[in-house]
Amino acid sequence: MPVHHPFICHRASRYPVLLRFGPSGRFTTRPGTPERGLTEVNFNVLSRRVLVGTALAAFALAGCGGNNNPTNNTGGGQQQLSGAVAIDGSSTVAPLSEAAADIFKEEQSGVNVTVGTSGTGGGFEKFCKGETDISDASRPIKKDDAKEGAACASAGITFTELKVATDALTVVVHKDNTWVDCLTVAELKKIWEPNSKVNNWSQVRAGFPNEPLGKDQLFGPGTDSGTFDYFTEEINGETDASRSDYTASENDNVLVQGVAGTKSGLGYFGYTYFEENQDKLTAVKIDGGGGCVAPSAASAQDGTYKPLARPLFVYVNNKSFKDKPQVASFVEFYVTNIDEIAKEAKFIGLNPTEKTALTSGLTSLKA
Repeated sequence: MPVHHPFICHRASRYPVLLRFGPSGRFTTRPGTPERGLTEVNFNVLSRRVLVGTALAAFALAGCGGNNNPTNNTGGGQQQLSGAVAIDGSSTVAPLSEAAADIFKEEQSGVNVTVGTSGTGGGFEKFCKGETDISDASRPIKKDDAKEGAACASAGITFTELKVATDALTVVVHKDNTWVDCLTVAELKKIWEPNSKVNNWSQVRAGFPNEPLGKDQLFGPGTDSGTFDYFTEEINGETDASRSDYTASENDNVLVQGVAGTKSGLGYFGYTYFEENQDKLTAVKIDGGGGCVAPSAASAQDGTYKPLARPLFVYVNNKSFKDKPQVASFVEFYVTNIDEIAKEAKFIGLNPTEKTALTSGLTSLKA
């Protein structure tokens, strides 16, 4: 087990993590660039790893004789593994899988976990071609889709769906937007429905100012995104039904930058991206019929944030789990440590019932 320098470590994922003490006594990281993927590291967890690693190092230096090969087992008797774990899919779920990969690296330094962000649809396409071991998804797989469920069935790929977190899909505006606090589902539909004629805030509601709200002010996920699928179904009543004249991207950071740089801008993406950028963005409350509710961990978990609270998944290739020890070890680690992983990645965790279901999914995989 490697012992990290107290101020900097390198991630297995795309970006370095810079560690510093926060006011709560924990190492924290905050993104200073548009690039996503930095996580918060629990100080107690990190300290435990450092202490354990130091103890193992001291034990090794003591020279107790016997087998000096460090690759056989860890201090706890755990077999050291090697090889790759390939993950792709949702950019919303990616930071959670990246956090899992980072913590897992502490125990299995020989395993290389890669996390791509092709979008939920793009990830499923790769998954059903057998190109990845795990697919991150912000919606369930489309069982009859020629590029998703049907493609997996045709290729003989069986899989297990695991719900790993909850999300509050968040509608955001610029920090200087002073006229909108809450939008109804009907108003969102008016803005985003196919062939929408809305190009000014004054067209959304009487009393809203004469501010532009057209192609250059609207930002949303691309069509391969599970976020796009979920939003269009819940708001417009049909998956993929949306106006096309907006800035679309599979990279949520592009959407963050777009709204943050446009005073009259409006966009939507996963809750954690808003959390990391709430200094320059405002989350809009949503009225799904029961009054205005702000997105939050509590409102997503208790179901009051309607209709934009949603589950987040990972899909595991059953054959990869059976035939690749490193994949099985990573998935089991992911499930067993889901609370810590969600906390470090700043995700909305599972409630007790959902955690029981997750554990049952792992049991089924093992069987």
